[in-house]
Amino acid sequence: MPRKIAAGNWKMNGMQSSLSELRILEDKHGDADIAILICPPFTLISACEDTPFDIGGQDCHTAEAGAHTGDISAEMLADAGASYVLTGHSERRTDHGETDALVAAKSQAAYDAGLIAVICIGETLEEREAGQTLDVIDQQLSDSVPQSADALTTVIAYEPVWAIGTGKVPTTEQIAQVHAHIRTRLQSRFDDGAEFSLLYGGSVKGSNAADIFAVPNVDGALVGGASLKAADFSPIIAALESA
Repeated sequence: MPRKIAAGNWKMNGMQSSLSELRILEDKHGDADIAILICPPFTLISACEDTPFDIGGQDCHTAEAGAHTGDISAEMLADAGASYVLTGHSERRTDHGETDALVAAKSQAAYDAGLIAVICIGETLEEREAGQTLDVIDQQLSDSVPQSADALTTVIAYEPVWAIGTGKVPTTEQIAQVHAHIRTRLQSRFDDGAEFSLLYGGSVKGSNAADIFAVPNVDGALVGGASLKAADFSPIIAALESA
């Protein structure tokens, strides 16, 4: 069975003082039987090592080391205490022009460093309105997910770009359609395709988490702003524990 994962992407937020939020989460969910993944900025990864949660980076370079000023390698993330890394987040694809091929290369670098890659995919509003959602998902799955991927090294996060941080959420029927499509494609390509964890991301909050987690093939969530405060993230974690 796919592993249930409640993942929080802090993006470019968080200072040392923010770690107090993890202490609150630890008191409430320190013995959770699901995976709780926190992806803080790189500056806080080492400081998160003494929590009971899985820790991830938000991006990595394709190379192990070299003349890449300002970049972070997957090996550096692992050395700092991370066990996961996000690749292909829509903000990286949009703001930094990342292609599917680059996302695949970063994901392979993650595997090589012993990290689990959370590969993000999703359509824009224009693509959704043009009826291209499943075609976009097909291309991103085909070109962003390395052939060496398997359920132990890879998590797929479906994040419709138009729902990230906007308060807009697809209907449960729309989420179900895309997640079922992703599952079918993974099963046709990988022997263990039925075991990949599939996360939904995009304006997930405590008030809608239970409905989203009731959708078939939704094994958890990749949460942005709502993961910054324990009071907001805790109800999402609780909903996934109960799903």
